[in-house]
Amino acid sequence: MNESAEPATGSREAADAQAPSRRGRGRHIALWVLQALLALFFVLGSAFPKLTGASAAVESFEQIGLGMWFMYVVGLLELAGGLALITPWLSGLSAICLIALLIGAFTTQMTVVDGENAVFPLIMMVPIAVVAWGRRDTLAGLPRLLGR
Repeated sequence: MNESAEPATGSREAADAQAPSRRGRGRHIALWVLQALLALFFVLGSAFPKLTGASAAVESFEQIGLGMWFMYVVGLLELAGGLALITPWLSGLSAICLIALLIGAFTTQMTVVDGENAVFPLIMMVPIAVVAWGRRDTLAGLPRLLGR
């Protein structure tokens, strides 16, 4: 009976040793799903209307008063950020840059526009900050990659 208890304990210990790797794998998959959803939002939901000159985007940027060139620049930044979110070695940097873009959107909403939609950039910062934190290890490898 003692011998049969040892394998059960051994297999339990082996399962406990694998638990962090399963949790790490689950966290990794959850981050990729979040990154993909955010990328879809930034590419299709945010950049595309600006880059195609959708009337709602044009009206919003006319209120800002910097000209339509600014709408296209913001659209290109959102497109680049969305695509970089799903690029493994750029995902952490992309998330940080998108947070900076959202801070600009929030500031513009509060100072130039009526502030009606100012909460949306703040809400979007939360999942992007999760990606930035979860992919912070990609930031450490960037100097090495750029040095090649």
